[in-house]
Amino acid sequence: MIHAVILDGATLGEDISFASLEERASLTVYPLTPPEEVAARIRNAQVVIVNKIRLNEANLAGADALKLICVAATGYDNIDVAYCRRRGIAVCNVLGYSTDSVAQLTVAMVLELILHLPEMSGYVRSGAYTASGVANRLTPAFHELAGRTWGIIGAGNIGKKVARIAETFGCRVLVCRRRPDPDYPAVDIDTLCREADIISVHTPLTDETRGLISRERIAAMKPGVIVVNVARGAVADEAALADAVRTGQIGGLGVDVYSAEPLPADHPLYAVRELPNVCFTPHMAWGAVEARQRCIDEIAENIRAFFAGECRCRVDR
Repeated sequence: MIHAVILDGATLGEDISFASLEERASLTVYPLTPPEEVAARIRNAQVVIVNKIRLNEANLAGADALKLICVAATGYDNIDVAYCRRRGIAVCNVLGYSTDSVAQLTVAMVLELILHLPEMSGYVRSGAYTASGVANRLTPAFHELAGRTWGIIGAGNIGKKVARIAETFGCRVLVCRRRPDPDYPAVDIDTLCREADIISVHTPLTDETRGLISRERIAAMKPGVIVVNVARGAVADEAALADAVRTGQIGGLGVDVYSAEPLPADHPLYAVRELPNVCFTPHMAWGAVEARQRCIDEIAENIRAFFAGECRCRVDR
């Protein structure tokens, strides 16, 4: 039977089933794997399943039995695909499994930031509302989404889902993507940064997108813009984002992804994590229960397809 190893099962949660994988392979699950133990744990595996762990020549060189790497994600920047291609190791990702989950958090962040929900609910929770003697509170002032321009960087499955939701709120939608979009006006990144009142980032991390949200582009954004990054931390200049939200150039900042994870204490965003106009979450956008189970079941299907000679979700070709 196929021998498969999951190297970081703890990142997938304890509330989902691996039954579909166990139907396809003899499965060994490690909750976490330190970098120095990766090579030993994959040495005899035919299939390796990872979420966040980096796989490259240094730890793959001795994995002589390895035929397939399955990434429990859509993004696969943690895998040295070029080396795998040279070695004849197939690499598969999972498409579309987290679209609803990520779109949901994206919109929730925008709503929290534009409505100042933590401050408003905190006012009631603290007892200050009861003590005030005033029937309502309207500060800090909040705004409607209707009539605002929502710019979407990366209009794949997730970006298009967010675009459809933004339209229901009455937003004008602009997208920036590699190819023209038949459904929404497509503009270059600089135009989008200048014109959008809300910017959400959904592009994969590649050599072309690294640092895409640069200090210069942040400086060109509208004062008070809301920026949400649910893609990859390194897509943005994180120090510039921190400076911009601290000074008020950015009106609201939502971040679910960081260039180093978990968020280090010396990271520029760590220093602004308690500001009232930020919403930082622990790389959770993809992880609704339904999305995680869907991801596992899709990996099982990728394994089946590979050993049946089919090409499914291959990113090494």
